[in-house]
Amino acid sequence: MSERKFLFVLGSARRDGNTEKLAREAALQLPNDVRQEWLHLDDLPLPPFADIRHAGLDYPEPEGNAKVLLDATLSATDLVIASPVYWYSVSATTKLYLDHWTAWMERDDIDFKRHMAGKTLWGVSVLAEPRKMADPLVGVLRQTASYLHMRWGGMLVGIGSRPGRVEADTEVMTQAKTFFAA
Repeated sequence: MSERKFLFVLGSARRDGNTEKLAREAALQLPNDVRQEWLHLDDLPLPPFADIRHAGLDYPEPEGNAKVLLDATLSATDLVIASPVYWYSVSATTKLYLDHWTAWMERDDIDFKRHMAGKTLWGVSVLAEPRKMADPLVGVLRQTASYLHMRWGGMLVGIGSRPGRVEADTEVMTQAKTFFAA
């Protein structure tokens, strides 16, 4: 079996927020030989995405932050999208990151779709509403995994609005202990 590498993509507008806290709790349970890389999307701002697929133009070669994110995404065996629920879906920075996947798929030299096939996509999120309100976010990630022929690892959804409140969600904190064992 090849070495596993987890890429945690943090898409919260708040540093050290509930979603990150929950992701880090789950990551503590990973075996010591599993490599982890943590990237906060606010540290790697991406330019606005323009869909030029049907304009007869080619997407430019990724550079700067886009190249950093592309390389990290391709080198991971497991990709964890950690985004709070914002308006029933992923955060704006997470959505922009996923939008850039469209450009990467259009470049023959990257062969993004082939490279993503077989990887595992996981989701971690915290929201202030009942868990079922995260269903649209879960759908975005699950459909993304399906489209790219990735394995869907699952979704860890906690409840907590103010910083640190997710720790009071004993159900999800217990689930975090075995989440990546699936």
